[in-house]
Amino acid sequence: MSNFISDNHLFHNPVEFALSKIGGTYKMPILWRVKDKPCRYSELAVSIPHISHRMLSKCLKELTEDGFITKEIFPEVPPRTEYSITERGKKASEIVAILRNYGTQLMQEYGIKSQ
Repeated sequence: MSNFISDNHLFHNPVEFALSKIGGTYKMPILWRVKDKPCRYSELAVSIPHISHRMLSKCLKELTEDGFITKEIFPEVPPRTEYSITERGKKASEIVAILRNYGTQLMQEYGIKSQ
C-alpha cells in the first residue's frame, strides 16, 4: 500500500494509522473500561490511577472526536457525564482484547508476574 496523508500526517501503512487512533498508553485502557458499560470521568480516573487529569481529558476528547466513544452530559446539578462505546469502538475493543491476551501470553513466556 502506498503512503497517505490524514490530518496533515503522513502514514506509511494502515497499522500505523490505526495505532494513531487507538494507540498510546491510555486509549486502549479507556476503550477496555467502557466496552461493557458507560463510565463516568471519575470512574475512569480512579480505575487508571497513573493517568493525569489532563491526559485523561485529552484521550477522551480524541476518542470522542474519532468516533470510538460518545459523551453524554446529563442536565443535573452537578452535571453528570458518561462515556459509552460506539460501534467503531466495539470493533477496536476486539483488537484490544487480542492484544491484551497476547500481552498476557508473552508475560507468561517471559516469566513475568502481573502485580
